Amino acid sequence: MDGGRRLLRSLIFSKAGLGPAAFAYAGTSASARSQWVSFAPSVRPGGRSPAEPSYARKLVARLSGPGMSMILALSFLGAVGLYGAIKGGEYAAFVAEYGEPQDLAAKAMGFGIKAVTIAGTRELSEDEILAQAGIGTRNSLLFLDVAAVRANLLNLALVKSVSVSKLFPNRLLIEVEERQPFALWQKDGKVQVVARDGKSIDWLRDDRFLRLPLVTGDGANNKLDEYLGLLDAAGDLREQIRAGIYVANRRWTLSMRNGVEVLLPEDDPKAAVAALVTLQRQSHVLDKDVISLDFRQPGRMVAHLSAEAAAERAEMLAHKTAKKKGG
Repeated sequence: MDGGRRLLRSLIFSKAGLGPAAFAYAGTSASARSQWVSFAPSVRPGGRSPAEPSYARKLVARLSGPGMSMILALSFLGAVGLYGAIKGGEYAAFVAEYGEPQDLAAKAMGFGIKAVTIAGTRELSEDEILAQAGIGTRNSLLFLDVAAVRANLLNLALVKSVSVSKLFPNRLLIEVEERQPFALWQKDGKVQVVARDGKSIDWLRDDRFLRLPLVTGDGANNKLDEYLGLLDAAGDLREQIRAGIYVANRRWTLSMRNGVEVLLPEDDPKAAVAALVTLQRQSHVLDKDVISLDFRQPGRMVAHLSAEAAAERAEMLAHKTAKKKGG
């Protein structure tokens, strides 16, 4: 681990790319190559130089030299072959398998990618990082486009930020800051895992995320800090809150685990949660036969009874009224 307790993982590519190859000169001997770079004119005694031929005459002389016809013929055939390979798709297949010509040259000079160090990941695997980055044995470090690699990795919803560094001659460092799963957001009957900034990470596929706070409703994913504040205000009642329902993009309703709904006001909802905590401690209001507790009116709480409780209350009131009339 590094100093920030982030996991460091180094990957050594096990699949070998094309091995280093020595540069070769086609169709010329070592002595012929030396002649190409020896252009110093001879000087006559007395310091006078012979009259220099024109550029055209020099060119004709060289093109008519020994072996030049063969070089031109081979070059022509090579160009024709390359054109045919491109048209036939063989060149594209070669590049897909082994890389671009400049990458092959760079790898031959020792600038291949021998190892990749990945730091900071917790949820993402090495295979996911490398596949999304598009990095493999066909790449060279010298010609790797780090900006493109970074852009590719930022397309992963789990990646919040990333840096990519070349460590010459043959190592690559990828440092990732992941979005951490923070809450569950239910919309249109489907549940997503979201980060603290509300960004969707993935659909809920793993039971380990069921412990996360659950919010529902349009825009609820963008009000997570506000909802967490309500949970903190609930204190010991927090464990009894199943979910937060964001209503009309302006206020919250708390859905309790026993089915009771607590309607909070748009203004100062934390004060209403504090009042709920007090009522529960003093009179166990959440344990009564109620379907909802409405705190939307300042300074008041209205309890809505269940159908059975409402019927019993109506019967009791009727009995009291009859008793008064008879008395």
